[in-house]
Amino acid sequence: MKKARYIDGFLLTMPKKNLNAYRKISKKAGVVFRDLGCLEYRECVGDDLKSPMGLPFPRLTKLKPGSVVIFSWVAFKSRAHRNSVNKKIMKDPRLAKMMDPKAMPFDMKKMSYGGFKIFVDC
Repeated sequence: MKKARYIDGFLLTMPKKNLNAYRKISKKAGVVFRDLGCLEYRECVGDDLKSPMGLPFPRLTKLKPGSVVIFSWVAFKSRAHRNSVNKKIMKDPRLAKMMDPKAMPFDMKKMSYGGFKIFVDC
């Protein structure tokens, strides 16, 4: 498998009670993303967030009691590869059924997203 050179990163919060609904959506989305060419698809839930240094995720995200932090990434060969795959993803009917903003288990307005070049890869 070719090494990833570009990453899309996501950070969001949601009520802990919605985690299973989000996991179901994420598993389906991960299959679609992989089918359409991404190299890696990861969804992670906060576990050890009481960091003594820097700005802890709960403060950064203004985490409310009973909520969790989700950190996710999708890996691609390059930015051009990411753009090509994302175009296919946005048109895929398997995802369209799941992406009703009113039915999402989290507030999409509070999701943070961006593309990142890998500049250290050990």
